[in-house]
Amino acid sequence: MDAESTQLQQAELMAILGPDPAPFETLISHLMSSGNEQRSQAESIFNLIKQNDPNSLALKLAHLLSTSVNLESRAMAAILLRKQLTRDDSFIWPQLSESTRSAVKNILLSAIQSEESKSIIKKLCDTISELASSLLPDNQWPEILPFMFQCVTSSSPKLQESAFLMFSQLAQFIGETLIPYITDLHTVFLNVLNNSPNPDVKIAALSAVINFIQCLSSSTDRDRFQDLLPAMMRTLTESLNSGQEATAQEALELLIELAGTEPRFLRRQIVDVVGSMLQIGEAESLEEGTRHLAIEFVITLAEARERAPGMMRKLPQFISRLFAILMKMLTDVEDDPAWHTAETKDEDAGETSNYSVGQECLDRLAIALGGNTIVPVASEQLPAYLSAPEWQKHHAALIALAQIAEGCSKVMIKNLEQVVNMVLNSFQHPHPRVRWAAINAIGQLSTDLGPDLQVQYHQRVLPALAAAMDDFQNPRVQAHAASAVLNFSENCTPEILTPYLDGIVHKLLLLLQNPKQMVQEGSLTALASVADSSQELFKKYYDAVMPYLKTILVNATDKSNRMLRAKAMECISLVGMAVGKEIFKEDAKQVMDVLMSLQGSQMETDDPTTSYMLQAWARLCKCLGQDFLPYMTVVMPPLLLSAQLKPDVTITSADSDNEIDESDDESMETITLGDKRIGIKTSVLEEKATACNMLCCYADELKEGFYPWIDQVAPTLVPLLKFYFHEEVRKAAVSAMPELLRSAKLAVEKGIAQGRNETYVKQLSDYITPALVEALHKEPDTEICASMLDALNECVQIAGPILEESQVRSIVDEIKQVITASSSRKTERAERAKAEDFDAEEGELLKEENEQEEEVFDQVGEILGTLIKTFKANFLPFFDELTSYLMPMWGKDKSAEERRIAICIFDDVAEQCHELALKYYDTYLPFLLEACNDENPDVRQAAVYGLGVCAEFGGSVFKPLVGEALSRLNFVIRHPNASQPDHVMAYDNAVSALGKICQFHRDSIDSAQVVPAWLSCLPIKGDLIEAKVVHDQLCSMVERSDMELLGPNNQYLPKIVSVFAEVICAGKDLATEQTTSRMISLLRQLKQTLPESTLASTWSSLQPQQQLALQAMLSS
Repeated sequence: MDAESTQLQQAELMAILGPDPAPFETLISHLMSSGNEQRSQAESIFNLIKQNDPNSLALKLAHLLSTSVNLESRAMAAILLRKQLTRDDSFIWPQLSESTRSAVKNILLSAIQSEESKSIIKKLCDTISELASSLLPDNQWPEILPFMFQCVTSSSPKLQESAFLMFSQLAQFIGETLIPYITDLHTVFLNVLNNSPNPDVKIAALSAVINFIQCLSSSTDRDRFQDLLPAMMRTLTESLNSGQEATAQEALELLIELAGTEPRFLRRQIVDVVGSMLQIGEAESLEEGTRHLAIEFVITLAEARERAPGMMRKLPQFISRLFAILMKMLTDVEDDPAWHTAETKDEDAGETSNYSVGQECLDRLAIALGGNTIVPVASEQLPAYLSAPEWQKHHAALIALAQIAEGCSKVMIKNLEQVVNMVLNSFQHPHPRVRWAAINAIGQLSTDLGPDLQVQYHQRVLPALAAAMDDFQNPRVQAHAASAVLNFSENCTPEILTPYLDGIVHKLLLLLQNPKQMVQEGSLTALASVADSSQELFKKYYDAVMPYLKTILVNATDKSNRMLRAKAMECISLVGMAVGKEIFKEDAKQVMDVLMSLQGSQMETDDPTTSYMLQAWARLCKCLGQDFLPYMTVVMPPLLLSAQLKPDVTITSADSDNEIDESDDESMETITLGDKRIGIKTSVLEEKATACNMLCCYADELKEGFYPWIDQVAPTLVPLLKFYFHEEVRKAAVSAMPELLRSAKLAVEKGIAQGRNETYVKQLSDYITPALVEALHKEPDTEICASMLDALNECVQIAGPILEESQVRSIVDEIKQVITASSSRKTERAERAKAEDFDAEEGELLKEENEQEEEVFDQVGEILGTLIKTFKANFLPFFDELTSYLMPMWGKDKSAEERRIAICIFDDVAEQCHELALKYYDTYLPFLLEACNDENPDVRQAAVYGLGVCAEFGGSVFKPLVGEALSRLNFVIRHPNASQPDHVMAYDNAVSALGKICQFHRDSIDSAQVVPAWLSCLPIKGDLIEAKVVHDQLCSMVERSDMELLGPNNQYLPKIVSVFAEVICAGKDLATEQTTSRMISLLRQLKQTLPESTLASTWSSLQPQQQLALQAMLSS
């Protein structure tokens, strides 16, 4: 900048900061200018002042907001001052001198008393609250609380409202410090809510009360405000009675917040509160917005499961009223001619906001309360709708059925006949919109009530859908019938589909030639799904279907057909996967050429082709395997770009004026975190998630072939282990970690890693493992925690001994953390079970949550097993540390799964560490012996397996316990259910352990009794691993002519021969090839050495097919 312009700027700054307020006010007005240049110039001057002279800036803004006659200037000054006083990058308070600070505080408090404009008062309240929230925790603004109390009790409604507004915003910062004044506050609140004539003051007071209640941690303190509820509700009813619906809507929004965070506060007066809300919902004279909020309140209460489990189920009469309101809202649908044109843009033609709210709320209500509550209400109300003459009512009943299916699935599956009849009878209705709704219901029920619906009713549902595809007068109905075939076949086995395939594929091909794009798209997705479900059975249709698909792919090029082309890609790739490489190979090349040329073209950001293409490429890779490698150079660059997309996030404060307008952009999702509102563009996240999933697919499919891309993919995916905006992105990143490591290891082993060696695998492992551990530490979702442990386990298996001790240490520390966190979640659930309204349905849901918790424990067991197998005795110091975490898992109060895992971990230590594990026998063997009597067969299996291991490696330490062990094993072997499928593993392992005692402790047992008892249990056929061990042991004993086994005068020989026969005839399942051939040569020897009569009687004890098979083997 030259000297002259610097001087000019200096002069300008001096004028702006000089005694005359006008230049500063002009600068502020320029900040609001619509002209870009003027505005950006003003911004740079403003920022210059902020950097060089924050004191002057703060004082100028404060004077402007208290003295300017111009409304916009005062408003802008309040907003700007608030921004400078917000604790983020622009926070200037720490740079201000004491005198400036004091002046700003005083000016703010006097401005709020002199300001007349309502909107500016609100902005001032925001500014004061923002500053106070920073200063109050350290008590740096002692004047503010007395000032607020003074305003609340003053006679000026304006000041009262301001004080309550500030209370609302500051409650979370000052709530606990106000506890000594609870009585005074209670009096003030009650007085204002009951007596203030001013509705604005009442709403502000309501907001203050609700915010205050939420920040009190003790329920006793909260309950002192119980008696305010009637007055709080009156605020709402009075504003409705006086026609002030905007005020009423504000009150409703506040009460909804209370229902979500402190539902139990409402419990004692729930009948009155919910009753009033339903009256509002029923009042058709009120604005829709008001009624929708009242309904939202009741649904929110129903959804407040964690804080008030079961509370709403205790009010069946209200559920019935709410259901009736929602049903009536569903009838608010018009027969818009645009609907019949079947253009995608008119998909929702005729649907009103009542209709969409009704739909959404039925879905949420059913999920929140479950089938036992909702199905009886639906059964009572739906028949009248189904038999009504108006099509809207019939339509409403079918839509309702589809909406409640997810939440009521368990109960609806028990009444399938009734449900299916209701829907299928409507397929004949004269009105196409009702037929559409019936098809829609079948589609939804196929998803929510499958596979039961498919298994029991395919012979009625599929022909009905096929007939609906012939409704050429109504393309919307045809297209929807095709979509329902998609839902039906997704939950379906090939056997069920087979008899219908000819008819369905034929009809879908006809629809594919329909001029309406919606019909073509429906047909494509249905064909894709049918191919996916029928797999190689689809081969016979390949030649008929593929030419049509390729034609669409090549010709659907203009913008209006983008979705059609995308669906064709999806369909082709799924058909290719279904029929396999041999059949698809020829067309695959053409298809990939089209995709390659598309890949190179410029696409618009909202073009669906991108994400469909990413998925199609990955399916083609799965189909073609290693033959796909040449295409990777085309596929990977854009895929990496999609995986690296930054989330499109906008952050505003939760109460700001410039809220993100959700209505104008379907793909924006907003969440409120604390006092910030975060808007996220979901389409970006979905593309990112798809791309991450595809990267995982390629690594999985191509194994070492994926090696060249690891250096780019690992740094892309590792940071995404902590991508909290989208679960699918995290899940994909987690699944990819072991795949990347495996690919690198295989490439090194096969010598195709461009000269890199094990060091490279170690570097990759050193990058991935700590990242997984750290992500696990921060992961909020239980299911993803389990996946992370699983991925970590695989990584440890792949990396093996190259893991350093420090990494093992961090994994072990994290496992401690996981066990502790899981236990505290279980305790929290147990607390929930003590709630006053807790009922059987809540119990069911708790059980499901606890089962998910077991998945975490399962994975803890797996990874500890892997560490023990990998590091053996070197892991024992870590095992010692973990004892205090693992011992409680043996407790009788713990779940069977936890007990099983604790036992398995000890089994692994005993098996891998041999004599170094003997020091643990004293502690663990008593538990092991006791667990042999556990009522759960999986726990018994782990326990008896452990006894076998200890018998094998325990030597003299195990000797004194042999007698006790025998009686426990005997209990398992003679268990009344021993032969049932879920008990057979326990039985087989007990037999194996008994064999180990015979082998290693023969001198401590009555072998003439025990050995034949063991023989009588053979062969074992459930646990194929143990079977091979046990039958090999039997073979060795016969080879050395074990006297106790053969018995006096070889009396047990027929049993031995019959065991051999069964084992040999079972092929490779029950014995290794080596054992089988040893058995055959033993039988040949016996044939030579035994007397004819013994042989004949032995032979006759075999089944005819065994005799034949053996003769063939012995003579070959």
